[in-house]
This record gives sequence, C-alpha cells and structure tokens, in this order.
Amino acid sequence: MTTFRYLTAGESHGPGLTVIVEGIPAGLEITEDYIENQMARRQKGYGSGGRMKIEKDRAEIRAGVRHATSLGSPIAMWIENRDFANWTDAMSISEVAEDVDKKVYTKIVPGHADFPGALKYVQHDLRNVLERASARETAARVAAGSIARRLLEEIGITIHSRAVATGDQDGSAVAAEDVDWNVVEASEVRASDDDADARFKAAIDKSKKERTTIGGVFEVVAFGAPVGLGSHVHWDRKLDARLAYAMMSINAVKGVEIGTGFANTRKPGRDIQDVIEPDPSDSRKFRQITNHAGGIEGGMSNGNPIVVNVAIKPIATMTNPLPSVDINTGELVDAAYNRSDICQVARACPVGEAMMALVLVEAMLEKFGGDSLDEIKRNHAGYVESHQAFGNPE
Repeated sequence: MTTFRYLTAGESHGPGLTVIVEGIPAGLEITEDYIENQMARRQKGYGSGGRMKIEKDRAEIRAGVRHATSLGSPIAMWIENRDFANWTDAMSISEVAEDVDKKVYTKIVPGHADFPGALKYVQHDLRNVLERASARETAARVAAGSIARRLLEEIGITIHSRAVATGDQDGSAVAAEDVDWNVVEASEVRASDDDADARFKAAIDKSKKERTTIGGVFEVVAFGAPVGLGSHVHWDRKLDARLAYAMMSINAVKGVEIGTGFANTRKPGRDIQDVIEPDPSDSRKFRQITNHAGGIEGGMSNGNPIVVNVAIKPIATMTNPLPSVDINTGELVDAAYNRSDICQVARACPVGEAMMALVLVEAMLEKFGGDSLDEIKRNHAGYVESHQAFGNPE
C-alpha cells in the first residue's frame, strides 16, 4: 500500500508556513505557478479582511521536485508570511527585551479556540493559541491539496466548489451537474447564478453594516472518481467518513452533508434511493438515474459525482465585540478584535477543494498505488477494464 500523508507547520503572524507532502509518485509534473494559481483562489472573496491585501501567497518548492517533475520523495514547500515584517518582535523565536510590545492577548473571543486552548495548554497569553488556530494555516492545506489535485487530474478526477447559501439566502437553484463553473469562478461570492450573487453580496453588506459576521454553506464536487474508492470493511476506511473528518477540520465548520443527506431524512425511502439501470455506454455498465447519495454508497465511491455540502459558522471575531472575560483576571471585558473577514464562505471553497483532493488522492493511492505515475495509470486502466465483465447478459 502506498502511504500518503501531509504535514503543515507555522503560525499566522510568524515567518511563514511549512508544508511536507509524502507519497506522491515519481513522474508527476508540478510547478510553483500551478500551486500559486490554486492558492490565489483562496485569497479572493467578497467580504474578505485586510490581511488579503498584504499577502500574495506563493509556495516555494524546496525538495522533492526536479525539473518540474516529482521524484517520488517527500515534497517540501515554504510559504512566506509577508505580514511577519510587522510582527518580528512579537513573534520572534528568540527572547526579546522586556520593553518590547509582545502583543499579548488575554481577552477571550467567544466561539474561538483561545478559551479551551488556553486551559488545555496552560497559556496565559491567548496569542500562543490563536496564532496556530488561525485560518491562515489553510494556505498550507491548499498548497498540499494543489499537488494532490494535480495527481488526481492524471486519472480524470476534477474538483469544483461553490457557495450554496450565505446567511439565510439560498443559492442552490442550479443543480451541481448543471453548474457553469466559469460563472462561479468569476463571482466574488462563488455563486452559480446572477440572482444568488446579488443576494449573497447584499447579505454580506448588511452584516458589515451591522458590525457582525455571516456564515453559510458551500458545496464541493468531485467529477470522474471511479467506483470503489474507500471501503465498507472498516469504519476508518469509509470514504464518506474520511471526507466528513477532513471537512470538519476546516476552521469554523460545524456541519457536513454527503449528497442530499439532510433532505433525505424528510422523504420516504422510495423517493431517495438512487435507482440503477443498465447502461452499456457507461464504463461501469450501469448508471444511477439520480445522485441523492452524493456519489458514495456503503463507504465507497459509486462512480457518480461526489458531492459534499459544508456548513461554516460566522467568524468569531467581530468589529463590534461581544462581552467576554479576561483569561487571567476574570474581569468582565469586551472580546478582543483582530483583523478578520466579514464572510469566509467563498474563501473556504478552495480549502474544501483541497481537503477533498487530499482525501481522494489517499484513497486513490490505496486502490491504484505505485511508485511512478505510469504504474498508477496502468493500474487504474486495468481496473476500469475489469468492469467489462459485468452487465453483459449471456
């Protein structure tokens, strides 16, 4: 079995982020420009905060690639934090003088990681928690996910995302299989039609005026995944469980749905099962006439688009802070305010794509794994060919 894993390190206002991706086979074409294009998508979004005006994310490949081709060894990347120039003393790795402004934070932000993190790690300066808990870390995930995406492209898997709700505004009128993804990419709120685009922006403007934040739901869809990624044989090998785990790890995410999972609970069984019929034109020799299951049945991909909906709560940090307490004195105070987004739904979409790619590439390598890209592609082609033995009545 080919082992795939990735690690990230770094703080929000530290020197930068380190990424290591292990398990990518030899022979994959990968460039810094390709990764940068994916990372730039994470920085867009209507309602984004001032940090995005400072950073221009680019992952510098420092190991594992030669002449724009992977070597089969771990790939290491470095992402500079440009804002570190304003935090060199406060985030210094070495000791600093007592009179230096260390930008200590002691005021708890309700809904943030700083309260449980401070008690868990016995930290009297909340910055020691919030620096790593920050969504800045997702830049590293998108860099890792970009490499995973490139590998998936080699076997015909593509991944897209869109916002399907912002606040109480629904934008799911266009079905996932009918979305024009160029329209989504051109939308600052990643809406799939003009009406939703206008309503999403109006909802964000209203939240900004009221000095609060707004959440929503985004959808991630993978097209071209073959049958059989994941497995039914054990809980931790089920593909839907792994995707839910990955999506729930994204900052501020509080809910994950595969396909039309929640809506299915309000309908009778005969209305939500995906009926199968023979189809000689399909590589599987069969097809489902609907996709309520979101492309996954019994913990395994079934060949349909894999659809995951992700609920992301409003950001905890607001320009009109909530009442709170000081972690050290217990004094009643207003919560701390750090520069942040009003709405992060659009910016979370590429992060969701990265997490989808990272999970699918792990499952793909388990199924078709090899040390070189050519070996993986041969294994994949042979597996798809094996489906020809099914669905042919004697």
